[in-house]
Amino acid sequence: MSNKTKGREKLLRLCFAGMFAALIFVATYLIQIPAPLGGYLNLGDCFILIAAWVLGPVYGFAAGGLGSALADIVSGYAVYAPGTFVIKGLIAAAASLIAHAFVKKNEKLRVPGFVSGAVAGELIMIAGYYLYDAAVLGFGFIATLANLPSNLIQGAVGAVLGVAISVVIAQTKALKRLFDPYVT
Repeated sequence: MSNKTKGREKLLRLCFAGMFAALIFVATYLIQIPAPLGGYLNLGDCFILIAAWVLGPVYGFAAGGLGSALADIVSGYAVYAPGTFVIKGLIAAAASLIAHAFVKKNEKLRVPGFVSGAVAGELIMIAGYYLYDAAVLGFGFIATLANLPSNLIQGAVGAVLGVAISVVIAQTKALKRLFDPYVT
């Protein structure tokens, strides 16, 4: 791959990362269902997973972390923004690395890779917010259990929608030329 091609690919990934960060912000900001102890449920995780599989772990981390943290700040949940940046970024990194490992072994393992990556990413989200609420925000480990059901619902919805949309994108081969091997 020539330097010109590498530069073009980096620029495209950067542009798509910005687009995904904006999409994640909108999906997180527009639909918010308050959680018992603070925070809220949203549809941002769906697009974090798609960004992870399209962009890879580094640009996916940036898009997921920035879009979600910005939504927290604008929504009045700035206290969550630092944790959100890390947690949502880790969702993307884990989902991307796991799906890529599956596809690298066998192209036919794409959907199991998406599912495994989504489950791992959403478990990171659930554990991450549990620890953030309990230890950083000081709600305590017992009281924070009240937020687990809402985080489980958000994780399940994000995983199902993210996998379903990514499977459709992968079948269209729309991004093959740009982002092989993450989605296409």
